[in-house]
Amino acid sequence: MRVQLMMKNVKNQIVMLAGIISYMILLLMRVPLANIIGDAGMGLFAPAFELYILTTLVTSHSMSRAMSGLIRYRVKRERYRNAGKVFHTAFLMDLFISVAAAVLLLFLSSAIADILVLEHLSRMAVLAAAPAVIFAAVIGSFRGYFNGYGLGVLVAHSHYVEKISMVIGVLLCGNTFQKYGENVAALLQSEIYAYAYGALGAMLGVTVSQVITTIYLLVIYAVYSVTLRGRLGQDGSKRLETSYSVQKMILSSLIPLSLITVLSNLQMLLDQRFFNYCMNMTQLGDVRTRQWGSYYGRFAVLVGLGSALCCLSVHALVGKIGNAYDREEYRPMRDRISRAVRRLSIIAFPAAIYLAVLAESFIRLTYGKKSASIAAKEACNLLVPVLHLGVGIIVLFGFSFLFGQILYKLGMVRELFFTAAISFLVHLAAGYLLVHKLLLGMNGLVGALILMFGAYAALSYFFMDRRIRYRQDWFMGVIFPAIAAGVSGVAVFLLRLVLVEAAGDMITVLVALLTGIFIYIFLLMVFRVIGEAELSRIPLGFFFILLGKNLGIL
Repeated sequence: MRVQLMMKNVKNQIVMLAGIISYMILLLMRVPLANIIGDAGMGLFAPAFELYILTTLVTSHSMSRAMSGLIRYRVKRERYRNAGKVFHTAFLMDLFISVAAAVLLLFLSSAIADILVLEHLSRMAVLAAAPAVIFAAVIGSFRGYFNGYGLGVLVAHSHYVEKISMVIGVLLCGNTFQKYGENVAALLQSEIYAYAYGALGAMLGVTVSQVITTIYLLVIYAVYSVTLRGRLGQDGSKRLETSYSVQKMILSSLIPLSLITVLSNLQMLLDQRFFNYCMNMTQLGDVRTRQWGSYYGRFAVLVGLGSALCCLSVHALVGKIGNAYDREEYRPMRDRISRAVRRLSIIAFPAAIYLAVLAESFIRLTYGKKSASIAAKEACNLLVPVLHLGVGIIVLFGFSFLFGQILYKLGMVRELFFTAAISFLVHLAAGYLLVHKLLLGMNGLVGALILMFGAYAALSYFFMDRRIRYRQDWFMGVIFPAIAAGVSGVAVFLLRLVLVEAAGDMITVLVALLTGIFIYIFLLMVFRVIGEAELSRIPLGFFFILLGKNLGIL
């Protein structure tokens, strides 16, 4: 019985965390892709993929959330015809927006490549992103429909189908087109064309995944529509809503959501423009594409995975905080916020510190068998100092995510938009000053990101505190976890010095992390940050409970 309950909880977590896990899969995909099409290929792939992400945030993510709430409201009241009206209206709106975006990508691909990111050959990958945008909109519409009917499991499955097929499609197509591009490069006597074709193939692989996911959702929709026809006979709608009224309701929800998500995710595209300009001005334009590919395919992956772990740690509590607020249970809500802050700190600080200490080993591991190559050595020299500074993004992003999600759950959309807009302007101004004017390169980019997420976390916390009068226990919630992580980080650093030359990067990382985590958990028990209840929910928690009781610290 206990095993069945554990399996059920695991399945529920997989469904609930589908979005974050899918994001982690996309990050991990960049590592083998970079090893196939090269860092230069990643530099050309990056703007196309980021444009695809930005457009799908509107046509897939935001539209899905906007329509699912409207459908859910009508389904609960057995207004199935009006729920169908919402779906069909939203589907047509989404299709129109996506086709318009795809046409813009087709006709403005050269302008985007030459002016927006200063990377001429990236236009090939940008062109390949156009059809992917249209299929992504269809996927978002069906996900909104299924979410509205309470079929979140199907939506979660579609996320995994999409991301797994994307990984396979991107790697296979990238490899195939990279080999073809090498022939073209030999003919034109310009190596960059091999990478351009590799980036083109990778983006076509994204399109293939969107087609596969669309077919999957169409099949599910066809099966489910049979059940829906039976419900139409029980329809309780007194009148059929007009398309205009439905469009108005969708847009009232879609526009603020779209603005918030776009402003919160536009930085990578702007950063590439800043960086390329900086490299051109410092006479390093011939290596800018490769260096940006290293940043996008190595640095952003490592920092992104650490940030995603922070999101995973608090995702479930955010939903419970929203539920408590809806029931006007303010004291339990504040307790859950305090617990979420503590849980986030417990994950964020060691993730940042261990990544900084083991930065060189992690970067070499991303190159696999090519870890001793000249490219890997250059990437280490370039990225290790940047990563030492950039790990601060993990902590700040974690708190930005937590407080931003709480604002959304509290219905404070206006405050959330203000937070996103101000943070974006901070990033824009800092990037322009540090990279465009002072020519600080990647260090300037990281500084701009730190300022952006710092502003986001501070503003969202301020608005949350003003609404609910929240008071945080900073010692237990933040300071003690940070101290414990710092002390354990010293042990990780010393182990790395001893092991890295003799045992290699993989063994060093595994041994150092396991030792660091053991010391970290022990210190958390000493500081009374975690107790028996928390320890019982982690792997090998019984061992720490036994140790703590024998030593008298539990």
